[in-house]
Amino acid sequence: MTEKPIRLASKVIAPVSNFFSSPIAGGIVLIAASVAAIVVANSTLGEGYEALLKYKAAGLSVEHWINDALMAVFFLMVGLEIKRELLIGQLATWNQRALPGFAALGGMAIPALIYVGFNTGNPETMAGWAIPAATDIAFALGVLALLGSRVPPSLKIFLSALAILDDMGAVAIIALFYTSTISLLMLAGAAAIVALLFIMNRTGVTRLSPYLLAGAVLWFFMLQSGVHATIAGILLAFFIPLRPRNAGDEVPLDKLEHALNPWVTFMILPLFGFANAGVALSGMTMDDLLSPVPVGVALGLFLGKQVGIFGLSLLAVSLGLARRPENSSWLQVYGVSVLCGIGFTMSLFIGNLAFAGSPLLVDEVKVGVLAGSVLAALAGILILRLAPVKTIR
Repeated sequence: MTEKPIRLASKVIAPVSNFFSSPIAGGIVLIAASVAAIVVANSTLGEGYEALLKYKAAGLSVEHWINDALMAVFFLMVGLEIKRELLIGQLATWNQRALPGFAALGGMAIPALIYVGFNTGNPETMAGWAIPAATDIAFALGVLALLGSRVPPSLKIFLSALAILDDMGAVAIIALFYTSTISLLMLAGAAAIVALLFIMNRTGVTRLSPYLLAGAVLWFFMLQSGVHATIAGILLAFFIPLRPRNAGDEVPLDKLEHALNPWVTFMILPLFGFANAGVALSGMTMDDLLSPVPVGVALGLFLGKQVGIFGLSLLAVSLGLARRPENSSWLQVYGVSVLCGIGFTMSLFIGNLAFAGSPLLVDEVKVGVLAGSVLAALAGILILRLAPVKTIR
């Protein structure tokens, strides 16, 4: 009698477990949350949606708790990945960094120039120049996973390395260009915590709890300093040990990354998507939809990314400065370059920073990011589906 319920439960649990362990699961959940936000924002629940995001708890609105606190955890995971790849991973040597490095440079510069071209002469909208410069690694890799064996492993490595360097650039841009009035006292407090983290790392502290406690204090100081609080996540990541105290122990960096990954993928990023993708289209005119901000963002992501990434990749290989990914064709490299126009998470994040005081401009950014990202995803999939697959011998 008890075997049937057990078998029935296993039939239900197994597909769910397989889905959440799939490389595309995070992207699907994020898309679902973002679509839900758009539907809610354009329904009778729209006012309640806005009120919920503006509701204050412990001094910060719900929206700020998501964007400043939870996203600091996302940046912590990004920082852990950057540190590992730079020291022992796909970016550890010049040969490994060369092609994705040139590609990332082009993929940030050209989209920014396209945006600037559409917004020259308007100081207010020029603040959004960095919005189309970012690539959403989770979405782009999720799309590649959908294509399976049609994409050689070398191209997946290329995209991962490119996106990591892209993230480094985005973090630097946020730290340098999107800060408010600086509090030197709070910045000094943050510096003291960074010094403490350095000492713990150098003296061989491998337990994670002291680092996380110091990281929480660092986040508070950064929040009050005027530098965006999410930078605390990146700074903390750089001091998490990459080597265990004793042979055979789990690597602290890997342990923390594995612990954070499901929370970031299935809670933090979907919450961010739900809080930031909701745009009330009913309140926007055609002039708003076709204004320089959404057009600059959309074309920056869709055209700028592919021109910048593919153009500099082709140039670097032609000059002998880098090598094309193994077992890949130029058409496949171009398809991946187009996919990098999926900006979504980081582009929305920078858009909120650039136009914090202008809800209409933030909504225009959302329209541009959604349009550019969808175009890039569809075009990239089409190109990679049609590109001949090289036979590995």
